[in-house]
Amino acid sequence: MSALKRIEAMPKKYLKEFYWKDYLNITIGLSLYAIGLIGFIRPGGIVTGGLAGVGLLIEYATSGKIVLQETYFAINCVLLIVALKILGLKFLVKTIYGVVVLTGLLTLVSYLVQKPIIADEPLLSGVIGGMMCGAGIGLVFSANGSTGGTDIVVAIINKYKNIAFGRGMLLCDFIIISCSYFVFQDFNKIVYGLIVMGVMTYSIDMIINGFRQSVQVLIISDKYETIANAINKELHRGCTLLDGMGWYTQKPTKVIMVLAKRTEALEMFRLIKSIDEKAFISQSTVRGVYGEGFDKIKT
Repeated sequence: MSALKRIEAMPKKYLKEFYWKDYLNITIGLSLYAIGLIGFIRPGGIVTGGLAGVGLLIEYATSGKIVLQETYFAINCVLLIVALKILGLKFLVKTIYGVVVLTGLLTLVSYLVQKPIIADEPLLSGVIGGMMCGAGIGLVFSANGSTGGTDIVVAIINKYKNIAFGRGMLLCDFIIISCSYFVFQDFNKIVYGLIVMGVMTYSIDMIINGFRQSVQVLIISDKYETIANAINKELHRGCTLLDGMGWYTQKPTKVIMVLAKRTEALEMFRLIKSIDEKAFISQSTVRGVYGEGFDKIKT
């Protein structure tokens, strides 16, 4: 049996086991985001970043005639078409789920929360909302999901440039928040928005814990050929095969060395486990990886 056929014949029970956990994390993250945005940020008249910020700007400018969720859903329909061509169907499935569920959650929370949870304290309300929104987005990103909007734009940039999600969102959000001056004619609103954006960015990076860092994975398994081919075909990562010897057994063995981005480690572990439950795996964080697929060589 060829290596490719062995990959196609891999048991999928372990991969399926993680699918529902991913969607559960995405749902929890979206719920936190919806509550933080509708319950804390919007009542304070604060413009946050992302497509939600664009929706808030339009809602404030039209005095509520065009609500946040309508703008969010309409623009996302356009962005999803772009995501399909550049990011692929696998990314799109979770993005569609995120957009549909978040639209529903925003509508539900808007119906349930009629009054500000924290009244007369716009900055405090915004900071709490920023923490909840950042934690929610972090959970969504850690499950390889997306809330749509500028998340899609950042994901596209991140596909070609090795930058953290928080930094990418920072660039997009700054422009959106600065536009709030044209609606309110008040620089305080911009300051509040920037503070909330900083809290959200920090919360995102704390939740995903630097997932864009690189890792080095050493894999020892009797099924090293199947695993190496699977990593090449499924994860599109190169492998290096090293010669080793088990001192206890006094038998030669092969060691697979893989350098990957930290977000890819989870999928790699799932893939390895679906092939060989008894595989020995060592993961370590590396300070820098330079070359094709990673950072450019710094001189």
